[in-house]
Amino acid sequence: MTSDSRTSLTNAIDRRGLFQQVGTGLKGAALMYLLGRDVYGAESSREVRPHHEPRAKSVIHLFMNGGPSQMDLFDPKPELDKNHGKDYFSKIAGEVEFPEAAGALMRSPYNFAQHGESGMWVSDAMPHLSEQADKIAMIRSLHTTNLTHEPALYKIQSGSEFTGRPSMGAWVSYGLGSENDNLPAYVVLDDPLGLPVNGVDNWQSGYLSPEHQGTRFRATGSPVLNLKPEFTEPTSVTELERDLISRLDRIHQRNRPAQPRLAARMASYELAARMQLVAGDALDLSQETEATHKMYGIDQPVTESYGRRCLIARRLVERGVRFVQLFINSQIWDNHSNIGTSLKSACDRTDRPVAALLRDLAQRGLLDETLLVWGGEIGRLPIAQLPADKDPKKAGRDHNKNAICSWMAGGGVRGGVVHGATDELGFAAVEDKVSVPDWHATILHLLGIDHERLSVERSGLDARLTGVGESRVVEEILA
Repeated sequence: MTSDSRTSLTNAIDRRGLFQQVGTGLKGAALMYLLGRDVYGAESSREVRPHHEPRAKSVIHLFMNGGPSQMDLFDPKPELDKNHGKDYFSKIAGEVEFPEAAGALMRSPYNFAQHGESGMWVSDAMPHLSEQADKIAMIRSLHTTNLTHEPALYKIQSGSEFTGRPSMGAWVSYGLGSENDNLPAYVVLDDPLGLPVNGVDNWQSGYLSPEHQGTRFRATGSPVLNLKPEFTEPTSVTELERDLISRLDRIHQRNRPAQPRLAARMASYELAARMQLVAGDALDLSQETEATHKMYGIDQPVTESYGRRCLIARRLVERGVRFVQLFINSQIWDNHSNIGTSLKSACDRTDRPVAALLRDLAQRGLLDETLLVWGGEIGRLPIAQLPADKDPKKAGRDHNKNAICSWMAGGGVRGGVVHGATDELGFAAVEDKVSVPDWHATILHLLGIDHERLSVERSGLDARLTGVGESRVVEEILA
């Protein structure tokens, strides 16, 4: 066939018509396979590799959106006990989001004890996690730049207070890809009860290709809608049809080189087809033992949902997914009131499953290559936030950007370590401070990525997750 006749054929029969005429026949499909391979060739994918030897192959980000209270969980403050009821508002008035409800200094309603050989302090709100203290590197000195949920969420997820930037998981997908061609590099396990604040923006790809955005998996039922085909056919026929569609897509794409969304959509469809083979198996928890279900709390109503997602996360990283992110609906850690019960309720939903995930990864030999990251977008203030009736028994804590507790475990992290410190009341980080870009740089480093080299050109500048300011890897917590 000459070049002119091939062009004439392409013009006479559009892509849909061509597929309808030859795609339904096995001989036609074979012809198109050979034609596509010999005439159009195969498109090579972008090569991805780490910058240095990685300590972790994958990340499970246990995102506690809402702002867990550091002085009620991991950072005990005896001075709060001593000064309970004393005025402190005048010293931090500019750091209070709801000044009309601000009260005096408030001691923690929880009791602290030291745990493990490391003697790490954990409150009695987290009895299960306290048993895993020697696996954890606790960061007490994380801080951020905005005390309001929406910009703080954007900051912790993407490094910027503004929308439109790629999330951390998208950067990891862009930098490393997936170890499993049949599963996404970046999977999101959001809460069936509802989306978090900022919704799907939490896992957006921003100015990276849309193929790097988080793929949402459901924890119950079919993991992805329309995953299974409506009818069965011989495997050889299915594979040939998919290959034909792929070749036709590439031809279609080459005529539209300035449309990145087209390439991303094609990649998504191809991935969806491959996921039909493996996603159902990856998320099939019936393959797990009854003892494993019980360990994660799947047998209990309070922990069933989060426990199920923690177990799914383990099964996904086993299969090569790079970045798995778990969310909680709404803001269960946003304890503006009744912190003596509301914080405990948040812990009751998550403590047992998280501890089980740590223990399960360790016993399977996966913890050394899997980085667990726990934390929220803000911390809390040491003063009381009072309800409308000013009843101190119903008090909670307001937002705080100056001090956040976060921990990491596994994947090159030294267990039983406490890094940094806050002031005597827990209001602000004062020792070995860790910024959000530092936190991001450390996670990327453990995955083998140099945060300064992971970039894309944007408006003449090298755009990075860690931004243009100074940031460092927190070497002190590394093994």
